[in-house]
Amino acid sequence: MKTLSKIAISFAVVVTLTCCVKDYGSGGKASDATTATIKFNENFVKSLNLKNSQDFDDSKRGLIAKPSGKITTAVGEVLVDFDDFKFEEGMAPHTVNPNLWQHAISNAQFGLFKVTEGIYQLRGFDIANMTLIEGKSGWIVVDTLTCRESAESAIAFARRHLGNKPVSAIIFTHSHVDHFGGALGAISSQEVAKRKIPVIAPDGFMEEATSENVMVGTAMARRSIYQFGKNLERSAKGIVDNGLGKAVAYGNVGILPPNRIIRQPKENIVVDGVLFVFYNVPGAEAPAELTFLLPDKKAYCGAEIIQHTMHNLLPVRGAKVRNSLGWANYLDQALKQTVDAEVFFAQHNWPIWGQERIAEFITKHRDVYKYTHDQTVRLINAGYTPREIADMVKLPKSLETYLASRGYYGDLRHNVKAVYQFYMGFYDGNPANLNPLPPEESAKHYIELIGADKAIAAAQVSFDKGDYRWTAELLNHVVFAQPDNKNAIKLLARTYDQMGYMAEAATWRNSYLTAAYELRNGPPKKGIDRSYMIDMISQTPIERFLDAMAACLNGPDAENINLKINLVISDTKESFVLWIENAVLHHKKAPPVPNANATLTLTKDIFIKMIAGTAGVKDTLMSSNLKISGSKIDLIRFFRLIEKAHGKFAIVTPKS
Repeated sequence: MKTLSKIAISFAVVVTLTCCVKDYGSGGKASDATTATIKFNENFVKSLNLKNSQDFDDSKRGLIAKPSGKITTAVGEVLVDFDDFKFEEGMAPHTVNPNLWQHAISNAQFGLFKVTEGIYQLRGFDIANMTLIEGKSGWIVVDTLTCRESAESAIAFARRHLGNKPVSAIIFTHSHVDHFGGALGAISSQEVAKRKIPVIAPDGFMEEATSENVMVGTAMARRSIYQFGKNLERSAKGIVDNGLGKAVAYGNVGILPPNRIIRQPKENIVVDGVLFVFYNVPGAEAPAELTFLLPDKKAYCGAEIIQHTMHNLLPVRGAKVRNSLGWANYLDQALKQTVDAEVFFAQHNWPIWGQERIAEFITKHRDVYKYTHDQTVRLINAGYTPREIADMVKLPKSLETYLASRGYYGDLRHNVKAVYQFYMGFYDGNPANLNPLPPEESAKHYIELIGADKAIAAAQVSFDKGDYRWTAELLNHVVFAQPDNKNAIKLLARTYDQMGYMAEAATWRNSYLTAAYELRNGPPKKGIDRSYMIDMISQTPIERFLDAMAACLNGPDAENINLKINLVISDTKESFVLWIENAVLHHKKAPPVPNANATLTLTKDIFIKMIAGTAGVKDTLMSSNLKISGSKIDLIRFFRLIEKAHGKFAIVTPKS
């Protein structure tokens, strides 16, 4: 019985997040804006025309009803508080970039809106929008938000004001979780099967949706805390926006497998009496994505290839780099697809009305991505490096002053580096950067040479001048060399505050302010909880988890160890052979082999609970659905070689 428990625990370490990280912080609150920061933001206002109220008017247009109260989990955890951003009104405070503040106010218009006849949107229930299109027999739901709780709340709110119609179809525009994770809050899989509800998605959707976060999901989830400002207070010194919307609802994530795949570049389909013209646009904003035209309503949905913000070519949280040239080409096609459109809507932000405005909107975004691509490539071929090019590329005035394509979510400097990476990789060509020292070792050498006190004194001088980039670079060396140096930590936190207050991109602001928060308070005490993803994990092929398990093998500890394990999923009749060879974990789908060290037989339900870290005594010790044959000792040895991914590692301080 004890052996079974040990194996269950060992097996779960693939994704269970339990390691401890030292708390480097000393507490404290965010600082006030300095004179230099105030001056920067005042000058920023002068460089742009922020008096145009069109976006604000559009963000309120068609309002039917505003939500109130909170969205919570079953145990009372608050996921969305509709009062969180009520402080966003009037002139920008000194601690927020004025253009981001204006954008944040438009994004803070929550509620149920009429876009045009038969099309409605729910905005503010999550970072993304849920769009409802009135069909012959019910609601065609376009995207289902991030989690079950936000989707349930949104669709219930719509039914209270529009009538209690059933869901007649689901459309997933793309493979990012904030657009499909709430599927089971909109409709159950049983109802989809019983009523034969169409679930429509682009080619490759299911594979991309279930695999994106499996391989490096722990690191990506940890870094997303920086990108989305998850742990920041909702205030003028904390999170004010996320560019695409307000905040992510971190609830229970699920998925519905599509039963109608859009495979062709263009497909015409009648969905519950409504004609849709679908366009496949993979490999730009998402690996699998579609947009669509509703010709009878003269309405076009841009999914997420175009929003009221410059998008990311490489997210702050990390992901595969995106193709800016391909993205621009899709937008060029969208210009032709929308020649008769009178309303544009998307799955973030607010709509646009009028053909002329729609054409300008798409044209400006197309040219932002094309200009970024072309000018970066020009400077690559001139021999410049990513850091140099990021400071060299500036948009022309015609693009720079168009507010709807400003960098509230993406950032031009970040996107320039993404284009460089797309073509050239991480190496800038300078041999000094072929094999540089790791941060801690490099920092120690710098501080041995400069002296910590002298470095901090120099940093204080540059801080007082408002030269925050150099201040952060200098103090970062001190903190990595001397992680207990409170003076360095305190000044670096204040520096990140100011950089956050000046940032136009919400993702940069959130990253700087989260860095300051963690310098003061330490990294998260709890790791990433995957129990909330069970509904989605259950739809992920077993092979994806075995790939991730192989990437968690401790190679040095596995040297000279040769083990072979049969893994049998009894209820799905799947079986896999796993073996360690040359300190590499391999797997293949195959019947059990007789020369294996051990065979582990279990149901998929138990397997999923182990992956999620929720398997208890009843699932292991007390279950007849988990059996072991062969050497139990070898099985334990095998799973002990799979390292835990704790998911709460330090980022702005040393990891050791």
